[in-house]
Amino acid sequence: MRAELVVIGAGPAGLAASLAAAARGTRVVLVDAATETGGQFYRQPAAALGAGRPEALHHRWRTWERLRDGLAARSVRVLTDHHVWCVERTPGGFTVHALLGPEQEEPAEVHARAVLLATGGYEHVLPFPGWTLPGVVTAGGAQAMLKGALVAPGRRAVVAGTGPLLLPVAAGLAAAGVEVAALVESTGPGRLARHGRALAGKLPEGAGYAARLLRHRVPVLARHTVVRAHGDDRLTGVTVAALDTAGRVRPGTERHLPCDTLAVGHGMLPHTDLAEGLGCGLDGLAVAVDAEQRTDVPGVWAAGESTGIGGAALALAEGHIAGCSAAAHLRGTAPGPAPAALKARTKLRRSAAALDAAYAPPAHWTEQVTDDTVVCRCEEVTAGAVRDALDLGAGDERTVKLLTRAGMGWCQGRMCQAAVAGLAGCPPTPSRRPFARPVPLGVLARQHTQEELS
Repeated sequence: MRAELVVIGAGPAGLAASLAAAARGTRVVLVDAATETGGQFYRQPAAALGAGRPEALHHRWRTWERLRDGLAARSVRVLTDHHVWCVERTPGGFTVHALLGPEQEEPAEVHARAVLLATGGYEHVLPFPGWTLPGVVTAGGAQAMLKGALVAPGRRAVVAGTGPLLLPVAAGLAAAGVEVAALVESTGPGRLARHGRALAGKLPEGAGYAARLLRHRVPVLARHTVVRAHGDDRLTGVTVAALDTAGRVRPGTERHLPCDTLAVGHGMLPHTDLAEGLGCGLDGLAVAVDAEQRTDVPGVWAAGESTGIGGAALALAEGHIAGCSAAAHLRGTAPGPAPAALKARTKLRRSAAALDAAYAPPAHWTEQVTDDTVVCRCEEVTAGAVRDALDLGAGDERTVKLLTRAGMGWCQGRMCQAAVAGLAGCPPTPSRRPFARPVPLGVLARQHTQEELS
């Protein structure tokens, strides 16, 4: 299949970019791994579930309807169930390599003159004793179960960690009939107050969630953290404790909360695998872009969480700017004016930076990770093994990986990389991989044979 612009990722950024580019006469193909467009933010329940009011679990539903209806109106070609594993630079443009369907065994290709990466982010997961028990899920995972499968993860839940995602997750669980025993937030009110001016625009939304929690009588434990999850075959409860101003557990403040579900999260990290495979430069852990959302690789744009975690509103603004820019460059004209999007991006980036500073994980979280706590679930590497590697001279993630195999499993370090870096006392570093997801050897072999024949 051929197009002028291929957009990878059908979340808010990808949808906005596709519509902006298509409105300017560009032939756009939108590719996504899910069975429906919307991404994680606008995740849709399967039609067979017959959801009567899917909007009840979503925020800004009218925006989603406008984006969804616009795809058909602008004749954007949408390819769902396409799992992109590599984007290859080719003469005259790019080839997007994908695997089809849930089995991910059949290959597909899209050829385009330009690529726009809207690959989103993934959850920042930090280990603690008992975090591998059945019943412990990520905060985003609990929300995905509600939105996508209309299923509650349990009957009595604790929502814990840090970050603005915890509010809608706790409110959504409570509205679905789950008894939320507590929302355990490691950040204190004072820390948020220090960023009050930058976060002023977020206050109405936060107040709305707070009102819903109050209505459902959900206790909020600020400046607290989960110390341990309990259970044999599955989760039966958690121990939480208060934190001091330095981020350490205050002795004597522990309390036990019975529950069968723990939804825990510590924010998000940018998805940069495809960008790194193309050789795009990074700014910290995010894809570096200019004022038009262009990367430093000609013909490649990026928008949304992959360029820095900032939420759906920022992703929409960045996607619109990127789509306008890509369309203009493909036509050889100056980028179309998007003053409202530019203004919104500036304001929302300021809020995102404030949220990132306010909702940092507890500074001393590693002190609560016991030696027998599994850190890398794929390779079953414990915190003790990581610490032994440090004693042997390892001082970074790569050396720990070589000595322990942490990060060599199925997820390729996406789940454990931040934890290994924290235990090693070094900042997380990008890991450039040739493929963004596992690929069957048969697919690679067939592709190699076709290249030789051509």
